[in-house]
Amino acid sequence: MSRKQLGVIFGSRSCEREVAIISAVQLMRHADPEKYDVIPVYIDEHGGWYTGEKLKDIQSYRPFQPGAAGITRVSLDMTPGSGALLAMEKGKGLFGREELKAVARIDCFVIVMHGMNGEDGTLQGMLELANIPYTSCGVGASALGMDKILMKQFFRGGNLPVLPSEWFSRSVYEKEPESVLDQVEKQLGYPVYTKPANLGSSIGVSRAENRDELRDALDLAFEYDRRVLVEKGLTRPIELNCSVIGYDGEAEASPIEMPISGEEFLDFHEKYLAQGGSKGMASLHRVVPAPIEEDLRDRIQEMSREIFRMMDCKGVVRIDYMFDRESGNLYITEINTIPGSLAFYLWENAGVPYRKLIDRMVELAERAHADKNQANYAYTSDILQGASFGAKGSKGAKGVKG
Repeated sequence: MSRKQLGVIFGSRSCEREVAIISAVQLMRHADPEKYDVIPVYIDEHGGWYTGEKLKDIQSYRPFQPGAAGITRVSLDMTPGSGALLAMEKGKGLFGREELKAVARIDCFVIVMHGMNGEDGTLQGMLELANIPYTSCGVGASALGMDKILMKQFFRGGNLPVLPSEWFSRSVYEKEPESVLDQVEKQLGYPVYTKPANLGSSIGVSRAENRDELRDALDLAFEYDRRVLVEKGLTRPIELNCSVIGYDGEAEASPIEMPISGEEFLDFHEKYLAQGGSKGMASLHRVVPAPIEEDLRDRIQEMSREIFRMMDCKGVVRIDYMFDRESGNLYITEINTIPGSLAFYLWENAGVPYRKLIDRMVELAERAHADKNQANYAYTSDILQGASFGAKGSKGAKGVKG
């Protein structure tokens, strides 16, 4: 049986690019070599696409050298169904012309992106146009899951529990900073957390206990995004995370983890650097399964499955929660449509090795792709027969009303 050509696409113009590199190298090492030819596709900080066996080695990114031997700059052929990675090759001889040639043909893409320009629906939209199977959520769920402000509004609309919050644009804050501070204090009080709307990995996130700290926190968050969410804080809550895998109404929830932090919240350093960074989210101190009551475990797993279905998710996601021990209230923090390390450590705890998890992700991607191609795109009508715009430059041309 021939092996699938599995493109692992990662990196991109994102503050979380380095985290994505770690997640991707992990995945490439675990993919079954008897089933897949793994083809790395790295998008660098400038948006250039590259492939080559060297990109499977973490050393190739310390620092990344695009001109190094064994690394080829490529582009994706957007012809629907092609899946070709194209590279410009020099012609032979003194007057040989450069030619665009296919250096690989991808059967399915595993998207390992964290943050903007990859996890946010932009890359998913590109692959939809190219008509190639891919493993992450679709365009809508990816875009919604990236934007914390829109995500909150969606959860509220679905009668799901979220913490009180306010949001502001950079232009409003720059014009009326004191009014913004007043509004936060009036509506939320302290403590609060400020979060860039479209970032993950806790980059740009701060906790504020007073007005001066809030001003500093907003200044920092607006460095990373033009829109910022300010969320009501809890006193020493329990953080709980649950992964879900599935597609088209099928949703299986993982065991629940409880990350262990010595701080008020898990920042970027604790998530990725405390253990040297080589294992990404898998290196984080955690307890799995979380030592919580069965009814709370069941609530989290059922809510996670409900969110997965409501957003029409696909593949593997992770949903994060805060549990307030004092009130007994559970709140949704966010959904990660491409979680760090693909949440493989949660599924390993459920008896699913990473290699099998990758197989499942590819299977779901191919199912979704087949479903898409069953849709009828050939509907025709007489609308063009009746369309007339008259002579060039003439007045009174008839158009078509929508």
